[in-house]
Amino acid sequence: MTLRTKPPFRADHVGSFLRPKVLLDAREQHAKGEIGAAQLRAVEDEAITEIVRFQEDVGLQSITDGEFRRTYFHIDFLEQLGGVKTDIPVTVRKPDGTEELAPPVMRVIDKVRHAKDIQRADFEYLKSQVSAGRTPKVTIPSPTMLHFRGGRAGISKDAYPELDPDFYDDVARAYGDELRSLAAAGCTYVQMDDTNMAYLCDEKMRAAARQRGDDPNELPHRYAGFINKVVAQKPAGMTLAMHLCRGNFKSTHAAAGNYEPVAEALLAEMNLDAYFMEYDDDRSGDFRPLRHLPKGKIVVLGLVTTKFGQMESKDTLKRRIDEAARHAPLEQLALSPQCGFSSTVHGNNIAVEAQRAKLQLVVEVAQEVWG
Repeated sequence: MTLRTKPPFRADHVGSFLRPKVLLDAREQHAKGEIGAAQLRAVEDEAITEIVRFQEDVGLQSITDGEFRRTYFHIDFLEQLGGVKTDIPVTVRKPDGTEELAPPVMRVIDKVRHAKDIQRADFEYLKSQVSAGRTPKVTIPSPTMLHFRGGRAGISKDAYPELDPDFYDDVARAYGDELRSLAAAGCTYVQMDDTNMAYLCDEKMRAAARQRGDDPNELPHRYAGFINKVVAQKPAGMTLAMHLCRGNFKSTHAAAGNYEPVAEALLAEMNLDAYFMEYDDDRSGDFRPLRHLPKGKIVVLGLVTTKFGQMESKDTLKRRIDEAARHAPLEQLALSPQCGFSSTVHGNNIAVEAQRAKLQLVVEVAQEVWG
């Protein structure tokens, strides 16, 4: 069995990295009006050049900009779509002293449209920094996030008296326009980050969906149809993947539960090329849901945690890959960290050195398992 020559790669990653202090300082200066947007972008450019070299040095094939231009993995993209309004999320301190990110309120206040190229300029800079033979990857939030957070109540009834098909068609068209814009710039690898399918594995989140009038058993199938409207507009030659995220804020998570409630809709019904699935601890359940994986698709097993610095052993990772291979063919599997290292600008409670060590571990295990 050989290493893959197209994405996703046997050793891959979700995309975000810990922000260097110089970048955090520049963002703070920009927020205070002490430096302008052009000066901030110059600092971002330099930090991205360095994180590209870091990824290449570690041995990764897919290269991101570390999401260094973003504060939140989802808001910074979604609020640039026409017709969408987002509020900055607030941090809540829980009784045990840990902090939790209260989900942002996202509202659709008008017809959703692709008002401008969102990621193209950022991709063009990333591409200019990536060495030949590597693949620059763009990460964007899943379109389902425009529905799940608020449900019907979060979407203007004036703009959309009925959600189906107008709302779903408009969002899919906006995403299609963005994918075409990226493809025109040479992008061949896009990953959509989706918390909602993972949240629908968690009984608390399923209960919340029921309270706002949605059926948590029906939603995964509806979202599969929604995603497929986007996939239908995917440019030729582009790999479109989805990362299933259970929440990733300062080393905390938001959801738990086996993938079984969503597995069939996710793996068999969605026409995606690949899935990044979090499997770093017990809250993710077992690998049996992988039995729904059809031929021609890849599941990237997120077995290495990005939340804590403690290192996994190679033997443990290989044993878990073997377990997964009982339910899906080994040639349809790959390996990655379970999430990004910094889904928000704040970052997880993990050292930069551990970030490197974890990625090197992924690369080495993938080489030993797949050749």
